[in-house]
Amino acid sequence: MFSQEKQNDYFFDVNYFRGNIALHNPTILHLIKGRPQGGIIGWNKKTYGTKAWQQRYNYPDYGVSLSFQDYANPVLGASYALHGHVNFYFLKRHLMFRVAQGFSYSTNPYDKEDNPKNNAFGSDILSSTYLMLNYKKDNVFKQFGFQTGLMLMHNSNGNTKAPNTSINTVNFNFGMTYDLSSPDKKYIESKDINSKFTESIKYNLVFRGGVNQNDLVGNSQFPFYIFSAYADKRLSYKSALQFGAEVFFSNFLKNHIRYRSIAFPDQDFDPDADFKRVGIFIGHELFVSKISVITQLGYYAYYPYPFENRVYLRAGLKYYFYKNWFGTFTVKSHGAAAEAAEFAIGIRL
Repeated sequence: MFSQEKQNDYFFDVNYFRGNIALHNPTILHLIKGRPQGGIIGWNKKTYGTKAWQQRYNYPDYGVSLSFQDYANPVLGASYALHGHVNFYFLKRHLMFRVAQGFSYSTNPYDKEDNPKNNAFGSDILSSTYLMLNYKKDNVFKQFGFQTGLMLMHNSNGNTKAPNTSINTVNFNFGMTYDLSSPDKKYIESKDINSKFTESIKYNLVFRGGVNQNDLVGNSQFPFYIFSAYADKRLSYKSALQFGAEVFFSNFLKNHIRYRSIAFPDQDFDPDADFKRVGIFIGHELFVSKISVITQLGYYAYYPYPFENRVYLRAGLKYYFYKNWFGTFTVKSHGAAAEAAEFAIGIRL
């Protein structure tokens, strides 16, 4: 053990990146004009194993980062983002994998009069995610180090407002680090940290909600509500498997059915089709401290109106804020097409 006196455990990193817009959807081909570039400034706090999860994940860092990205096309403009991030380490802490989630501001979103060609961003506030895989070397010259590698940045509004084809950029980055941490600190190692751990089956009740819009530009936004119930089985300190069912009340779909019946009366479909859907899903939860990462794969067992397809995906973050109560932020999609950004509250019984 060592004394946890008030000492600096921080380091900063400054990164430049440059890359390409990925053509994940042919409708954004006209937006790819040049090579996007930008920068990221990060503040990071080191961990040394004072909590068990820090040892299990090889003493990660956590922090916040500010980013700027110029899309090399005046139609797209630029974006400014604020992220929370976690750095995971491998290969004797020379390989760093950063996962960052936050929000960004787009300087030039879609406007039917001033910017009708921007079908990527229908709003100025977007959800922003970036992944960074870097070789990292600390204290190359005194407190200065460097890192370099690849990163993927994704910006989308989760279909809260059309249009929303989103933009993904694949980049090469190079950065400098400045370490303020105390050099005499040592990592704590507990012998029983990876001991076997299981739990009995737990039951979860979740209420999700938000607003979204169909793909028709200029249509209204509508609230949606989702009621989910699922069981989970904890397999280890890190992982749990999930299985459950949920009911979707998507008012945008109700409006879409009404619109289609009026605009295309000659098409063969039921104008009185039920807008509700029922899904069953399997999932995985990765526990990291009070935060966990959720991934789920679902199938609509009740699917009266054919919208997108019957298989859906959900991914996002969960935070346990009081005993077994939690909140989540997730994005639900059909393949690469996002349907909704979901906010939720739930309890694990």
